[in-house]
Amino acid sequence: MAAGAMRTWTRTRPRGVSALGVLLLHGVCSVAPMDIRASPEVRAFLGEDVVLSCTFRSSAPLTEKLTVDWTYRPRAGGGLETIFHYQSVPYPAEMGTFKGRISWVGDVAKGDASIAIQNPMLIDNGTFSCAVKNPPDVHHNIPWTVLTVTERGLSFQLTSAMLLSIVVFIPSVVVVILLLVRMGRKFGLLKNRKKSGYKKSSIEVSDEPEHSERDGCMRRLGIWCLQCVDSDDEDPY
Repeated sequence: MAAGAMRTWTRTRPRGVSALGVLLLHGVCSVAPMDIRASPEVRAFLGEDVVLSCTFRSSAPLTEKLTVDWTYRPRAGGGLETIFHYQSVPYPAEMGTFKGRISWVGDVAKGDASIAIQNPMLIDNGTFSCAVKNPPDVHHNIPWTVLTVTERGLSFQLTSAMLLSIVVFIPSVVVVILLLVRMGRKFGLLKNRKKSGYKKSSIEVSDEPEHSERDGCMRRLGIWCLQCVDSDDEDPY
């Protein structure tokens, strides 16, 4: 039994060592995948340059073997089209939809692989992808960016924040205007009351009875004088 167990252990030992070697080899050769990020949606205006942002982070040192590839798929449908390639220097597409309209604005030393599109057109609407490889770090996610090009006059859209601001701001302005108008009216009424109260002063009020009494006395004196004249005319002597 002991000899049989020894023979079994001897046969299985190389297999265990081989598996361990494979695990060690896999641990040495494996590299963490590269992380690439891009804006999921980009809006542009017709004829105004737009930047498609793409950033990456590699676990391996950057070398001259690093490559950047941008591809494009039209919104209307169709196959992928390579529109830009970078390896040490940029290589814009020399034919196709974006011929002469792609420029490199990135900096691989800073993990930036962005490009810019000059004079975007409505036919440029579609999906763009950014792929970065830095051997041995070549396995990574592929982010997609949806580009929407519109005319500036037709591109105004109310976001939730803008709508909330309008709903809160406009009623507040209306309330403030109404309050100011109401306060202005009250101020005008008070001012008019003060002016009218000043005209009817105590002196002027006290003078009014004096004038009426004097007029009454003069009227009675005139009547008495007329009566006296009439009586003299009637006396013959």
